[in-house]
Amino acid sequence: MTKSKIILAAAAGIATAASAYAADKIPDNQAVRNVVLVHGAFADGSGWRGVYEELTGRGYKVTIVQNPLTSLADDVAATKRALDRQDGPTVLVGHSWGGVVITEAGVDAKVKGLVYVSALSPDAGETTAQQYEGFTSPPEFVIDPTSDGFGFVKPENFKAGFAADTTDADAAFLSDSQVPINLSAFATKLENAAWRTKPSWAVIARQDKAFDARMLQHMAKRIGAKVTEVDASHALFMTQPKVVADVIDDAARSTQAAAQ
Repeated sequence: MTKSKIILAAAAGIATAASAYAADKIPDNQAVRNVVLVHGAFADGSGWRGVYEELTGRGYKVTIVQNPLTSLADDVAATKRALDRQDGPTVLVGHSWGGVVITEAGVDAKVKGLVYVSALSPDAGETTAQQYEGFTSPPEFVIDPTSDGFGFVKPENFKAGFAADTTDADAAFLSDSQVPINLSAFATKLENAAWRTKPSWAVIARQDKAFDARMLQHMAKRIGAKVTEVDASHALFMTQPKVVADVIDDAARSTQAAAQ
């Protein structure tokens, strides 16, 4: 191939990629343009970076909640502060424990859809702990409680139990930067279940070792969620950003009529 043909081929490739990216942009008249992301236990909001970049690249306004993980009420309050700052209809997304938070906070009028990313979804009057009844937690996921009632994932179990599809270096960083959760939060009864009145989507990691796989399927079925499965660990909110972003995008586009 001549030099000129190589240049033309490269230019064509760039143009094709650009047009494909442009096709992903949300239309100007789309009503749901806001997304609020809520992280789970043992993590913080920085794990959403890939999802954030996927969604902002498509034209969404994305806000990431930093949960204190000190109680359900505190995490719901942090999420409500983020929702109060939205300028219109919003998709609310939660990973793991974040699913409990969005279930309670998602009754906010701005929320038009809920996305559960390998997440818990209790009903009103239920506790998070009740969701585990009848299921067996994988042995890879081990919580190490502290003397003041908080919990970490044991460092020696962290990669296998939480982030098996990350590099050793990334897993070590995630483990060493854990945010512990107040374990009493799992015994708090919810007052609301937003999924009873809002449409729901669920992204389930097939290799999730934080939950019994049957438990994730059971919860998704109970809330009537549209389910997407992906080969990933519990850290899919970080390792599968495009899959998660695609589901959020679908939720935003599907709730368009209800938001108008």
